[in-house]
Amino acid sequence: MMQAATVARAPSRRTRTAPPASRARARAWGFGALGLAALAALWELYKLLGPADGLVIGEVRVLPRTSDLAMPHIWETAGRLFEPVTRAEGARVLWLEVAIAASLTLGIAAAGWIVGVTVGLLLALVMQRWRLAESAALPWIILSQTVPLIAFAPVVKSWGSRIEIGAFEWQDWMSVAVIASYLAFFPVAVGALKGFQSPDRLHLELMRSYSVGWWQTMRYLRIPAAVPYLLPALRLAAANAVVGAVVAEVSTGLQGGIGRLVIQYAGQASGDPAKAWAPILGAIALGLIAAGSVALMGALARNYRRTEDAS
Repeated sequence: MMQAATVARAPSRRTRTAPPASRARARAWGFGALGLAALAALWELYKLLGPADGLVIGEVRVLPRTSDLAMPHIWETAGRLFEPVTRAEGARVLWLEVAIAASLTLGIAAAGWIVGVTVGLLLALVMQRWRLAESAALPWIILSQTVPLIAFAPVVKSWGSRIEIGAFEWQDWMSVAVIASYLAFFPVAVGALKGFQSPDRLHLELMRSYSVGWWQTMRYLRIPAAVPYLLPALRLAAANAVVGAVVAEVSTGLQGGIGRLVIQYAGQASGDPAKAWAPILGAIALGLIAAGSVALMGALARNYRRTEDAS
């Protein structure tokens, strides 16, 4: 009888305990919300206690001024999102204007991400296949990320405007997509290469003992082993693509995107400081959406993502 009672109580004990995945997900959301609350509290605390002229060391201002012009209150910025952009009749609500601009930038960043991921994977395949290619290309891949985008974006636009193939005509948004892919390919190339080289020597020797070719080894061994390295690289590439798209919009003068909105509203900050922060918040949300979308795509590879390499 006691054993039967114990068995009868066991299901109720399991129902009260949340699955480990659910607890981890809830903990992640909780820490994320706590981080946002801590950031908002730190903002308001510095605004309350910080020096009016900001923190100046020598002749360099390390922290900003605490005036309402430089640092509006969190609630003022949030409230401004639900007000019209201008006082003109029929003007859109500010958050809707930011969302429309962000959707354009997101589409361009997505195109750049796809191109960057494709190029990064191809480079990783070539470098894994031939050791000479790795020695020759990897230093240049790393060196490529030291080029300042502010100077590089106008050059890409100038080159692209000269491309004419039949009826095809280069569009300004394509230059922005190229810059986005330029930042996106790097983490994919490095992460995929490390993942392709991660299988144990014992597994590789087993493949050789069965006379398995390079492509079959890549398909059945190296690619599954690279998934824990690829998922963080793809998320980082998505965030980089957004950053590249925003910076390129500013440098190339593309209208309608969140980058131009940042410049446009920054010029109006003296009369409406809370408004200037709206596109900045939109760009932050855009990066989170891009990285989160790639994280959802990673659910398709859940059979291979026992662990994810953070390096």
